[in-house]
Amino acid sequence: MLAFVAGLPQLGVAIFVVIVFNGVFAFAQQYRAEHAAERLRDLLPRRATVLRDGRRFEIDAAELVVDDLVALDPGDRVSADLRVVESHDCRVDTSMLTGESIPSTVEPGSLVSAGTFVVEGEATAVVEAIGSATRIAGLAELTRTTVRPSGPLANELTRVVRTMAAIAVGVGVSFFVLSLLVGMPTSDGFVFAIGVTVALVPEGLLPTVTLSLAIGAQRMAGRQALVRRLEAVETLGSTTFICTDKTGTLTENRMAVVEAWTPSGGARIDGSGYDPTATIDARPLVRDALEVAARTALRCSNGRVVERDGEWVAQGDPMEAAVHALALRSGVDEAEAEAQHPVVRRFPFDPRRRRMAVVTPGEVLVKGAPDAVIPCCTNSGNAEAAVAALAAKGLRVLAIARRDLDGPVPPDATTAERGLTLLALLGLEDPPRRHAAAAIAACRRAGMKVAMVTGDHPATAAAIAEQVGLSTASTLVVEGDDLPADDARFGALIDRDGIVLARITPEQKLRIAATLRARGHVVAMTGDGVNDGPALQEADIGIAMGHSGTDVAREAADLVLLDDDFATIVVAIEQGRATYANVRRFLTYHLTDNVAELTPFVVWALSGGRFPLAIGVLQVLALDIGTDTLPAVALGAEPPSAHVLERPPSRGRLLDRSVLRRAFGVLGPAEAAASMLAFLATMFAGGWRPGETFPEGSLLAQASGAAFTAIVLGQMANAFACRSQVRSPFAMNWRTNRFLLVAVAVELLTLAVFLWVPLFADLLDHAPPGVVGWLFALVAPVAVLTVDALDKRGALRRRTE
Repeated sequence: MLAFVAGLPQLGVAIFVVIVFNGVFAFAQQYRAEHAAERLRDLLPRRATVLRDGRRFEIDAAELVVDDLVALDPGDRVSADLRVVESHDCRVDTSMLTGESIPSTVEPGSLVSAGTFVVEGEATAVVEAIGSATRIAGLAELTRTTVRPSGPLANELTRVVRTMAAIAVGVGVSFFVLSLLVGMPTSDGFVFAIGVTVALVPEGLLPTVTLSLAIGAQRMAGRQALVRRLEAVETLGSTTFICTDKTGTLTENRMAVVEAWTPSGGARIDGSGYDPTATIDARPLVRDALEVAARTALRCSNGRVVERDGEWVAQGDPMEAAVHALALRSGVDEAEAEAQHPVVRRFPFDPRRRRMAVVTPGEVLVKGAPDAVIPCCTNSGNAEAAVAALAAKGLRVLAIARRDLDGPVPPDATTAERGLTLLALLGLEDPPRRHAAAAIAACRRAGMKVAMVTGDHPATAAAIAEQVGLSTASTLVVEGDDLPADDARFGALIDRDGIVLARITPEQKLRIAATLRARGHVVAMTGDGVNDGPALQEADIGIAMGHSGTDVAREAADLVLLDDDFATIVVAIEQGRATYANVRRFLTYHLTDNVAELTPFVVWALSGGRFPLAIGVLQVLALDIGTDTLPAVALGAEPPSAHVLERPPSRGRLLDRSVLRRAFGVLGPAEAAASMLAFLATMFAGGWRPGETFPEGSLLAQASGAAFTAIVLGQMANAFACRSQVRSPFAMNWRTNRFLLVAVAVELLTLAVFLWVPLFADLLDHAPPGVVGWLFALVAPVAVLTVDALDKRGALRRRTE
């Protein structure tokens, strides 16, 4: 508007085109990022468990149909509107629909809405409505107006943009005032002021960052890490402390019962995974006792083993599948057990009780953590010693107990689980993941601390920690009950690398995340349970498990591991650091260009308007939008460097001293000097000398074209120089970022269009440079690469001294 008012329609149209171009580009990239995120979410379809013909099947939630009978377990997300037909202490979190934070108890006949979560208990329910017919579908329009709070990267980008905009406007106003003081017409002074302002504004920053985040998210998905929020890509790169689960994250979560203890003696089981034909090595009396225990544990379990493609795999909870395999190995007839001992009441697993129970006619059957079950038993004997022996081998221990029931069905779990008889202790092997040790070592090289936070037995946790290399000489193993109540002592205790925190409750897990954040850490917290949601939300990066995790945990998380593998966290952090580095590469690249664009205006100002202006405002816009955009985007797609995990995480600003020094003190001055040299050489070759009247016509146009060409060629070299802050572009593999080669080729083609197509050349008020202009313009890439090499060599020397 100001350009039109000042009588400069060409400038007004050009600025309008720039605004539209940036808007369209930003929209396209944001749309692409959102579309990519939607595609990534499709990699993790929601599942539902249905009961058909008396059997449990796990299906894609989208395949649910009206009248399906659905089984609801703790952690499940309800995928349709359901009418409850049977409930065992089932409680549902309806906060997303009602705002009520206290879970609601559901009874037979209750309606459970899609989008809610099962937090406790079990239930079966009939599907009444699916898809657009559900209650939550009617509220979908309201969610479109919800605005997410800004993340750390968004806040930092806002700070950078505001800082640079303030500087640009301030410098532009200063130049306008200076132009009036030297007697320049107001319109010309306004043009200069606009040129300076445009030269300092990073027009392509935001769309390039969005694209860089989307590329990072896509690369993570290709390596089994699903990003639910694009901003989390960068936050991952700043992680300083990882709190990881044991089961399924550091271990394979492929459980097998390999040892057992009964009051009659011990038994060893061939650890052949879920194969139900494996042998049991035990005396007949022990085998009989183990068969009773296996039948009891099976009635308390829903997980099963099934044969797929010639291999036995777990369906449902891996631990319960291992129990099923043990029952089959012991000769238990599952159908007969169900017929003779039908379940009349369930008391589902509770993280506070740490055990579960089922009531059948005439008996109560219990399984759970040894320290939660053994105190309820009347025949504990030397069970504690057996637990310690099994746990010391790194085995997960499960206690099985029962009691006769003569009276009515107990009204609550406390009444049901008293006076038990301990049947057996099952030692389950969960092998460490193959790459866990290498991943933990990589975390330490990258300056991150790693802690194990688990609900398992401390001896089991300590054994696994040693097997995966988490333990150090100073490793502490602390149980949840022994954690100090004082926040200062608590923080000092847990803020150490390699600590093992065992028997941790969900409430303690939340406190751990909050305390570490308060101590200045960027915390990544893993979780898979229904009660892990608050801790995942409290952490800077909540990480949920894709296979074993509950829907509640996945909804609360920023990152979902599709393979549940700790090593995938390291991959994601590597990509997060690469994305942060790419944003800094783009900033360096663009600010270097700013120096070259601003220099002609500075020279003009210092000469009091007596030195001709090498480039004009429209040429600045052509450089920023026409030639610089694609290389900047290509820098945003730079893959992680080989050494990105061999230094501490960056905690500084995007626009820090290093970026400013490289752009304003090294690369920018070299490019600017080469550009002004090309301009002056062309002017001198045409016979002009300082102090003379500005030349008219072709000489000034050719000189301006030479300066423009020098900046473009310098930016081509700058794009390769910005690929690394420490390595020469000639020492890097150019094939790792082929998009940059294409972008530079397009940049060269665009330069040819701007110089030789009359429409653009006339609009930009320049002409193709002559022989002298070309020779000196070719100095620009040489100068940029030379000062880049000297600067990197000096930086290397300073680091080694």
